[in-house]
Amino acid sequence: MNAPISADQIRALLLDEAALSHDPDPAETAEWRESFLALAQVHGPQRARQMLDELARLARQQRIGWQPELSTPYVNTIAAEDQPPFPGDLAVEEKLASLMRWNALAMVAKANQAYGELGGHIASYASAADLFETGFNHFFHARSAAHGGDLVFFQPHSAPGVYARAYLEGRLSEGDLAHYRQELTAPAFVDGSGARGLCSYPHPYLMPDFWQFPTGSMGIGPISSIYHARFMRYLSHRNLLNCEEGRKEDGTPVDKRRVWGVFGDGEMDEPESMSALTLAAREKLDNLVWVVNCNLQRLDGPVRGNGRIIDELEKLFAGAGWNVIKLVWGSDWDGLFARDTSGALARAFAATVDGQMQTFAAKDGRFNRDNFFGQNPELARLAEGMTDEQIDRLKRGGHDLVKIHAAYAAAAAHKGRPTVILAHTKKGYGMGSAAQGKMTTHSHKKMGEVDLIEFRDRFDLPLSDAQAAAMDFYRPAEDSAEMRYLRQHREALGGAMPRRETACEAVAKPDIANYAQFAVAAAGKEMSTTMAFVRLLGNLLKDKALGPRIVPIVADEARTFGMANLFKQVGIYSSVGQRYAPEDIGSVLSYREATDGQILEEGISEAGAIASWTAAATSYSVHGLAMLPFYIYYSMFGFQRVGDAIWAAADQRARGFLLGATSGRTTLGGEGLQHQDGSSHLVAATIPNCKAYDPAYAGEMAVIVDAGIREMMVEQQDVFYYVTLMNENYAQPDVPAGAEADILRGCYRFGTYAPASGKAKKKVTLMGSGAILTEVVKAAQLLADEGIEAEVFSVTSWSELARDGLACEQRAISGEEAGEEAGESFVARQLGQGKAPIVAATDYVRAVPESIRAFLPAGRRYLTLGTDGFGRSDTRAALRGFFGVDAQSIAKAARHALG
Repeated sequence: MNAPISADQIRALLLDEAALSHDPDPAETAEWRESFLALAQVHGPQRARQMLDELARLARQQRIGWQPELSTPYVNTIAAEDQPPFPGDLAVEEKLASLMRWNALAMVAKANQAYGELGGHIASYASAADLFETGFNHFFHARSAAHGGDLVFFQPHSAPGVYARAYLEGRLSEGDLAHYRQELTAPAFVDGSGARGLCSYPHPYLMPDFWQFPTGSMGIGPISSIYHARFMRYLSHRNLLNCEEGRKEDGTPVDKRRVWGVFGDGEMDEPESMSALTLAAREKLDNLVWVVNCNLQRLDGPVRGNGRIIDELEKLFAGAGWNVIKLVWGSDWDGLFARDTSGALARAFAATVDGQMQTFAAKDGRFNRDNFFGQNPELARLAEGMTDEQIDRLKRGGHDLVKIHAAYAAAAAHKGRPTVILAHTKKGYGMGSAAQGKMTTHSHKKMGEVDLIEFRDRFDLPLSDAQAAAMDFYRPAEDSAEMRYLRQHREALGGAMPRRETACEAVAKPDIANYAQFAVAAAGKEMSTTMAFVRLLGNLLKDKALGPRIVPIVADEARTFGMANLFKQVGIYSSVGQRYAPEDIGSVLSYREATDGQILEEGISEAGAIASWTAAATSYSVHGLAMLPFYIYYSMFGFQRVGDAIWAAADQRARGFLLGATSGRTTLGGEGLQHQDGSSHLVAATIPNCKAYDPAYAGEMAVIVDAGIREMMVEQQDVFYYVTLMNENYAQPDVPAGAEADILRGCYRFGTYAPASGKAKKKVTLMGSGAILTEVVKAAQLLADEGIEAEVFSVTSWSELARDGLACEQRAISGEEAGEEAGESFVARQLGQGKAPIVAATDYVRAVPESIRAFLPAGRRYLTLGTDGFGRSDTRAALRGFFGVDAQSIAKAARHALG
């Protein structure tokens, strides 16, 4: 609370509650209260908590059916007398925060004054500025020789404020700010030098030296922050990188690395925001701090107009096991609480819903005097002696640097649990009648001259009327007190933030013959590509250089994919080890958890598994330590289910492997519609830095994985691989000599099937991928028996063929191509000249093979077969017949193409 509540105040509150509940024996109730108050005052809060725990235990024993309320009064968790001394210069920090607000506002408003269509947000950062600045000045560590660096997830709509700070630090120029949301017209893009365009939200792909984490898609930032915090524990427990507090070899103390997330209260409605709260508590992630900016407004209006979002979130987080700090009222309220001996303020707040609180934010001091303090004589007496302006200036907790610092310090010191700070703010704070607390404030992007001058006056900015009206950016002199303070505090915390770094040591790749010879020279042995991958992965884990860097990830399907043998080999990560004897302890494949376990087994949560994958896949930039994650899952539950999270990983320039197992619409057999994937390769093709492959054979898969390891770990390219795997056993051929390059480019000539007589009546080209290539080969044999020569191509990647074709076409249009192969695609060169029709078949929707139509040799007919529509439950043979992708259907299509 803001000030200690006296015994008289507690009695008043409890008597009021007793009256409301029709207490049958007020005298007895009063005796209990007096007894408890005496216990707390004489023996302290620890003894009081013990007694409450004992009473709660007794109540459960007696089946009373009672449990404590999870929400507390609508006041600050940290009492005024418990606040640590503020360690900075309050006046200078308030001045700096005001400058950030102004430059952020000017950046958005100038852009929209010029174009009117660029968008942007002013009000979100106006509410969060003090939350950001306290972190920047006192808590957010950058990576340095003395500290590994904190991870900070910034509220996306507040990006202009982060740019504004970078401008004061000299990291961005005035020209950069003038090109906010103008990336294509900025000089750096047009001419290669000069001002750069600033992207709308945090996007590492677009500003790879600046932003670390993309948070623009609501909900992705919160869940990602949790799994990043857990991954830091994983690195520490596996002795790969110490992210905990400790000491260096020379005895220098090292602070714990933390993950900070500043998110919006409306964002908490996203299921991804809430889905991993219990994991954070279960794992005791006290390296994780969330700051929820509770400005009570979403895009269109109140978050909970008829309730209180802070109360709701307190219950949710407390119930999930988090440490909750309510930061509701600023220091100006301390005196009011101290004078309020009857508890009138706490009762008034308890009866005020957020919709009304928003109205109070939008109105002036006179309105608040009449409508809040005028509710009853007790409140009115508290406001006596205050001017309307003083009432108007009463701060909410999220705008008070002293209160914010106290909350952050308590969160950083807390042990054993993650912490959430629920910070009460005003959306559009300081924007006056133009936007503060208005229903339309989120979309407010322009400011009139009167509003700009009012904003200047509100924050006492050193701008003339003309400068304010022109929305001139402002940076103090380099030797000013503000600039010296800014630099000193960031230098003490390791330098500027946010800052993305990519320097890390390359990791040697083992020779493919050392871990995948069984696949590249399979000699006809029957196996599924899934089983081949698991064997390959097991061999890679044994490599001394690469093995420790591999992070196998599953979403509760390890046994399904045949990975149980890895339980014993490398173990399943658990922060507490294994506190039980597993039922299958005598088995060769028994379940084994360990603090240094390597497998991340995420339970039935694809969202959690992809968040873990992203944390590992970006470790090279976040931690300066290259890791290589392999996440294997039902392909249907990848791009189709968590595609937004995969897109965010692409934005972060992730490096790793996604393995879509049991892929395709017919390979999974009896599982039916919900589990049968016919579209993942279509979606994967839309992500520019994702290389998607659908290999039919183990050898192809091994060549692809080997290339990915080289590209990501040795060459350190910003790509990731999606490789689909099947659970169907069939004979695996050797990789043809010299076919490796063609496999990686997308297709190679698998073989020609000619009539036994050696004389072909007609010729046809058949293309196939993944599970359906075996059907293509059978179709070729059927056609050969009929006297038709069939040339078969194994397509390992439709999307790589399409990208190559598009690139060739664009070069030809621009005049960059020269020579006899000008504008000719790789697939056209592979297929060669001739008139033979082409039939392509896949286990995916026809749009996948259709993607290369424009890049095929001219004059050749092209028919595509795929699995459009909903899946069914049946055998593979029945399903392939139903969708028309079995050997008979492919042969029939070839005959039709031949006329």
